[in-house]
Amino acid sequence: VRPPQRGIFPLDHDAECRPKMESYLNCLKSSKDVHHKCKELSRDYLQCRMDNKLMSEENLDSLGYGKDKEVIGAEEYDKSKEKAGFIAGKHINKPTKWWFQLSKKEWYGDDK
Repeated sequence: VRPPQRGIFPLDHDAECRPKMESYLNCLKSSKDVHHKCKELSRDYLQCRMDNKLMSEENLDSLGYGKDKEVIGAEEYDKSKEKAGFIAGKHINKPTKWWFQLSKKEWYGDDK
């Protein structure tokens, strides 16, 4: 049995990697979707897929799992601006129009 082509990700019908997938998803859920905290579980899941011929063999270091790709010093955004009442785009006071709301003069310019 040949592994699938790169970019094709077949379903795990026999649930061979389901426990690894579930542990990864549980980690994401408990870490509020901060993926770098669950990187080892993600690596284990992809390795399971490769071992069971659900994806082609790849060097995991080239997929972003190398020591040089570790996330160091990541800080979670505290949303302090939003807590203080900041709303993105609210400082823009000019009314906007869609293209179909423009007059012919505005659409074509002054020369027509």
